[in-house]
Order: sequence, then structure tokens, then C-alpha cells
Amino acid sequence: MSTYVPLSQLKPPRHAGMKKLDKSKFVINRNVWALFLPEIKYANEFLGRKGKKKFEDSIVLSIPQHPSLIEFSKSMLSGSLVSLISPKNPKLKAILLKEDIKVTDKDKNFANEDDYEPQLLKENVTESTYLLLKKLGSKYKIYNIAFDFDYWSYDDILKAILPEDLIENCPSAFTVAGHLAHLNLKEQYMPYRNIIGEVILNKFPNIRTVVNKTNNITSEFRTFQMELLAGEDNFVVTQKECGCLFTFDFQKVYWNSRLATEHERLINSFDSGEVVCDVMAGVGPFAVPAGKKPCLVFANDLNPESYKYLKENIGTNKVSSFVEASNLDGREFIKQSPKILQNFRKSVSSIKFTDKGMSSKSKAEKAEPSTKKRTMNLDVPLFVSHYVMNLPDSAITFVDSYIGLFSNAYPGLSKEEVKQLTGYKLPVINVHHFEKYKEEEIEGDVEEELKRRMHRKVVEQLNFEISIESLKFHLVRQVAPCKLMYCISFRLPEEVAFAPQ
Repeated sequence: MSTYVPLSQLKPPRHAGMKKLDKSKFVINRNVWALFLPEIKYANEFLGRKGKKKFEDSIVLSIPQHPSLIEFSKSMLSGSLVSLISPKNPKLKAILLKEDIKVTDKDKNFANEDDYEPQLLKENVTESTYLLLKKLGSKYKIYNIAFDFDYWSYDDILKAILPEDLIENCPSAFTVAGHLAHLNLKEQYMPYRNIIGEVILNKFPNIRTVVNKTNNITSEFRTFQMELLAGEDNFVVTQKECGCLFTFDFQKVYWNSRLATEHERLINSFDSGEVVCDVMAGVGPFAVPAGKKPCLVFANDLNPESYKYLKENIGTNKVSSFVEASNLDGREFIKQSPKILQNFRKSVSSIKFTDKGMSSKSKAEKAEPSTKKRTMNLDVPLFVSHYVMNLPDSAITFVDSYIGLFSNAYPGLSKEEVKQLTGYKLPVINVHHFEKYKEEEIEGDVEEELKRRMHRKVVEQLNFEISIESLKFHLVRQVAPCKLMYCISFRLPEEVAFAPQ
């Protein structure tokens, strides 16, 4: 005799090794009792709806993703149940009873008889509730609930089709960019990659394309090969993030939706009116929202495809007055950045923009929302406030490009003369970086050891003994068990900025 499984604990039937999705294989039928009351107001009282007080003795079935109040068609009723069709219950609604009141074999044999009540009703409700149901003239009918493919979660279906030894670490997570879902399947799951793709398409209506990464990022543009698992062969997506729309070809540029929080965090550290240089800008996840603050952003990327979509996204989000795109090598861009700003100022000393009541105040102030719009001018600063280097595989190796940044930019001026220029400041450098390690190599606090390692790398790149206290280490995310992504932030030391060329 099989053990009864409560409805709340049901799982789909196992079909281990299934390679082609067959939805009909995931159906489980269970009978429950439906309670008809002569007036719908009584049903609302049992359900606790419309301000009605719910009875202390709950008799209502409560299971995930299934209503407790259902409608019957007239054709489904017979005998005494037909009398329930009245203006007081016009839609033939019935309450599903809790599963303690199981449908027994006796119930199945006599359920169609007039005035039959469930065999287990009396022993599973309080006496007062039982008497009330009698007094109201309640009627009962067996109702079949079909738990089909659409009822089960993505994770449930995945565990139903995978072999037992693959269930524990099944690939239930994936990232989304627009209409595209991206997986990174381990080798043991590859035989099931297509059905996994089919399940995703069926479970997530917004997904139209499912792909799997087929190799590690090796190209200089941080792109990787991928295989279409299911759905449309369409890799051009539009993703919304930080209140902006980004369009790009997922095959040809780098995008990681998991970095949305980091994008927002760093953008929030910029003040309106500051100059930001985005060295490895990609399609603009830092640059475009920063332009909306507004900041003046010089956004650069070496990948021609990223550069193409960066320009498109600047236009789409209407920040072309504040965001300038370039297609240079990162090192060259860093070295040229002060002159890029100087050249920009020669043609544009101030930028007119419409303030919508949210962006004119600094981040230290609490801007009150306002519908009042004002036309304002943003004076273009002489100095860059922030550099963003979001290329964690290698960005730290570009840090030596800041050596002599101001010496190169102002060859005819002494250090003191540069420091007397209006708005003089040393920029904050934000370097995204992967730090890998082996557990057996580290004794003691892992985080502190990794900070020491990253500090030494920055010192070597700057050729200057910047103190570890001058660096801020923000843990962005754990990429793998022994691979962490950090954002290392520090103000460029004066000794480095004015180092001789």
C-alpha cells in the first residue's frame, strides 16, 4: 500500500533520463471534497474574505498555486446540487475542503447520492462547525485536481528528469539578459542540455532563447563561444537596468546581469556634475546611468561591437550631451583622458540640461521628489573625478598607465601650477579584479590575506608604496569557490600623478 503524500509535499512523477520533453508525463490527479453553500456570503466567511470574520476552525484547503474557491459549470451538477443554482450563488462556487477530510472508497461509491456527506467530515471538524454546515444545508461533491506540468516549478521538473546522481547539484540557476537565458553547464549535465533548455522556455514566458557557454572567456573582448539549446536563434537582446535600456548582441559583447548591484553601487558614489572616465565601458552599464545623474562621462571600449552598441545605448537613453564614446586601447585612453577632457572643454564649457527635481542635489543631501522641471547649466570641470576599470581578468595590469598622468597632461606647468587650477583634484581609481587562491596556501584569515595580495599588486603597478589603509576593498561576488571578484578603490597618489615620464 502506497504512503499518502500531503498535497503540499507532492512532487512530479520521476522520469529519469528523459531527453525530449513530454508534458503529459508530469500529471498527478488527486480527489478532494468541494463544499457548496446556498449563499456565497457563507463561503466568504469561511475564507475570511471581504472583511468577514474567518471561523476559528479552518476547513479550507490551502496549497500553493491553487485557489481554495472554485467554480462549477452547470453540466457538472446533478440531483440536489442543481438546487444551488440561484441568485445567491450565481457562479456555482464551492470551497475545497482541507485534505484531512480525505475522499474514501465509500465516498467514491456513494458521492452521487443526494445529501451525502463525506465519511471523514465529522471527525475532522469541530462539533460547532459540523452543526453549522448541517444548518446551512451544505452539499458536497468530489472534485479532481490535476497537478500538471504547468503546476510544478522549474526546479521540480529538472529534478524529475535528471538521474539520481545528478539531482543534488542540478543547474537550477541561470542568468537572464532580455529574452535570453544563459547557462554554464558542467560536463555531466551536457547530455540533458536540450531538455533543460526546453523546460526553461516552457517555465519562463519571457525567455525566448536559451544558450549554454561552451568555453571559458579567452578573447581580449571577454566574449565566449555558446551553443543554442532551445528557442529562437536571436542573440540581440534589450535589457533594462538602473532605469536604462541596453541593447546588444550577447554573442559579441560582454554582459553580466549579476553585476547590476555593483553597477548601481558605484554609480551612487558619483556626484552630479563630476567627470567619470569608464575605461572598459562595454555597452554602457556604468556610463549611461551615470550620464543621467548627470555626470559627464567619457566611455571607452576596445571591442568594436561594444563600441557600436555603446553609441546606440547613449542615443536610446538620451544622454548624448553627457556621454562621449571612444574605441581606444584602455592604456591609451587612460593616458589621453586629461587631454580628451581638455579638448572637450574647448568646444563645450557648459552643458544645458533639464533638471527633473531629483538630480541637482549632491548625494549627501536628500533630494525630495518633485514634478517641477528646471533648465540648468552644468559647467564642465577641469579634472576627472573617477576612473572605472571593469575588466576584472586584467584591469589591474592597466594601473601603471596612471603613472605621470598629470605630468603628461600638463607638460608646460609645474606641479604647484597644476594644483592651482580651478577644481584641482586627484581622481579615485576603481579597479575590478578577480583574486584567485588555493585553500592550502592560506593560513589564517582568507580575506585579510587576499587584501594583502591585492595591495602588493597595486603597489607594483603604481611603482609607489601606497598604504593598504588607502585602499578600499569591496567584495562584489564569489565567482567560484576560490575565486572572488573585488572592486579596489583608491585615490591616485600625488607622487604617482606627477611622476616624471
